[in-house]
Amino acid sequence: MSAVIGQPLPRIDGRPKTTGAARYSADIPLPGLTYAVLAGSRIAAGRITRVNAAPALAATGVIAVLTHENLPRIAAQPPVLPSLLGGPSPGETFFPMQDATIHYGGQHVALVVADTYERALHAAGLVEFTYEEEPAVTVIDQIRDRTEVPDSLFGGFVPGHSSRGDVEAALDRAEVRVDATYHLAANHQNPLETSATTAHWEGGRLFLHDATQGPNATQHTVAALLGVPHADIRVISHYVGGSFGAKASIWHHSTLAAMAARHVGRPVRLALTREQMFTSCGHREEQEHSVSLGADRQGRLTALRHHKLSPTSQHDDWAETSLEVGAQLYACDAYEGVYRLGRAHTMTPTFMRCPGEASGLFALESTLDQLAGELGLDPLELRLRNHADTDPVTEKPWSSKGLKECYRRGAELIGWHRRAAGPVADGDWLVGLGMASAAYPAAGPVNPQRARVRVYADGSAVAQAAASEFGTGVGTAMAQVAAEALGLPVERVRFEAGDTDLPNLASAVGSTGAGMISAAVHRAAVALRDQLIAQAVADPGSPLHGADPGRVGLSGGRMVLRDRRDTGESYAELLLRAHQPDAEATRSWAPPQGEPTHAMMTFGAHFAEVAVDRDLGLVRVRRLVGAFAPGRVLNARTAKSQLMGGMLWGMGQALLEQSVMDRRAGRWANPSLGDYLVPVNADAPQVDVELVEVTDDVVNPLGVKGVGEIGQAGTAAAIAAAVHHATGRRVRNLPIVVEDLL
Repeated sequence: MSAVIGQPLPRIDGRPKTTGAARYSADIPLPGLTYAVLAGSRIAAGRITRVNAAPALAATGVIAVLTHENLPRIAAQPPVLPSLLGGPSPGETFFPMQDATIHYGGQHVALVVADTYERALHAAGLVEFTYEEEPAVTVIDQIRDRTEVPDSLFGGFVPGHSSRGDVEAALDRAEVRVDATYHLAANHQNPLETSATTAHWEGGRLFLHDATQGPNATQHTVAALLGVPHADIRVISHYVGGSFGAKASIWHHSTLAAMAARHVGRPVRLALTREQMFTSCGHREEQEHSVSLGADRQGRLTALRHHKLSPTSQHDDWAETSLEVGAQLYACDAYEGVYRLGRAHTMTPTFMRCPGEASGLFALESTLDQLAGELGLDPLELRLRNHADTDPVTEKPWSSKGLKECYRRGAELIGWHRRAAGPVADGDWLVGLGMASAAYPAAGPVNPQRARVRVYADGSAVAQAAASEFGTGVGTAMAQVAAEALGLPVERVRFEAGDTDLPNLASAVGSTGAGMISAAVHRAAVALRDQLIAQAVADPGSPLHGADPGRVGLSGGRMVLRDRRDTGESYAELLLRAHQPDAEATRSWAPPQGEPTHAMMTFGAHFAEVAVDRDLGLVRVRRLVGAFAPGRVLNARTAKSQLMGGMLWGMGQALLEQSVMDRRAGRWANPSLGDYLVPVNADAPQVDVELVEVTDDVVNPLGVKGVGEIGQAGTAAAIAAAVHHATGRRVRNLPIVVEDLL
């Protein structure tokens, strides 16, 4: 039987999604359903001095108005921790409507419940607030003189300062030195489906249909906030219309929907508006990066210093972890990475696709491109001279790498040899080439991940785990994993997910989903296969009776003797003879405990060809090439789709996306898809994705690293380098706009 894993099978969720049969969290029909709409603060700092809910309560169809004056107090506020830990994962350690203080613009200050969505939306605008306003701090320029280096970020998982060697002395001794500062605009995720929760209580048990990357994370977070036992909360999330980090942590609306449903005694649906997505689910924060590189005349790095400045919320030490990958990417003995945070009137920033690496690699790779120019070296040759054969931080071997092959394949596909001749004129356009390295951590969760696999007496099978399908094709890939382990045709295997009544999983964030879910499914399927083989060899009625289990393999959906493939039987025959309707196994997988023996990271390379209008400064990306080494690929079609999506998002980050803060009002000035620009089909260039498969026997049982983020890691830097090659202009801010090139 040919391998099932890796085949480019079409997505099993494609038909229900394209025909409208798929139901999302705001589509769930329930008897007596009511609708909740949130109202946001119109100031960014201060306090509420008066609330008048009477006009809203008098409106037709309004059932309740909840504000800080009557919303119940939460039971406990769990800390902000990475979602992949598998426990509570609130987006910030602040819960709205607990007091009168306003911490940021758009902060939830009222929740209106009505019998229709339109009536709730109308009434939410009728709740009157009087404020005592204070000056707001919202942008980097306002925090420069009030920053600090935190001891750690991200719940203690990332140090605020890290170093090796003496970076200052190494910079002073460097034969060539480059210093550069970069500014990156704030960004928002904007998935197609806005965040939504439908909540209802039945006999003291809470049911939540939630748009989330982690059903178990929603369950654990809401349980902590409400003080309800975890066993009394069931979260269902069968289809999620994109996330990109907005639904990785658990934000306030999930718990508020549950509170509202309990208050009115009826099911409640709470769906955020597009504008509220800019003030309710975190964002990629505005950032400033300062990079200093020292090198000898041959281009070997001797020093790397990378400092990052960004605003964070009043309550949490959170910033994109932008420096860690750069510390590991190149061989360099002296390194320093420092985060500086300043308190601002903003909600806590959060994950956004390629969180940290997309921003950090833009700064680092752009500075390397400048260093190559100073040395008169080909930018690709500079990177090869600084290739890290082992991890520079831990000095441990890589579990797998493949970066040099990615460089080679990407360069071949883009025609990198053309770059040496300089930019090419094409009418009014100047055409240039650029490249950048790509890297993303391949570490998985620290706690056990579980899955269950069941084979039925009709020969079909189902694998189960509480994963979310938010656009990655997890259902298709996991059916392939289970089918290969069981030796069944993939069309006979189904994957069930998106429900906390299924075996527990951490949230699929940080490109960990494919690795951790496949590991658990594989373990359970192999255990069930071995269990059924053992049953067969012990069964006097089986053709395999008395055989050594080690001599039994799988072929054509049957258990057979490896040296006599005509001798054997199917799972169905075995189960029917034993009068068993099914057989199942549940297994866990977790990374080995203790100090890792290897460093784990996914590597790749980006190449870009751009055209710049010499008179108008317009930038058009004509071609993107990405070569990536993500370990074993579960489904080539879905993997390439994710990588292409990441590359196009990197183009959006490079040229279009920016959330503009009105510093006078302390509010985002462009909270809509009409004003927040993202690439559309007309912007899309030719995109070539090359998969360089490498064997990895360390990262997890199947050697899967994941592809969700690395497609964006380095794309913006490659585009900026191509713009410089075409024009001679070195742009150090994102997005690159026409004013930078005129």
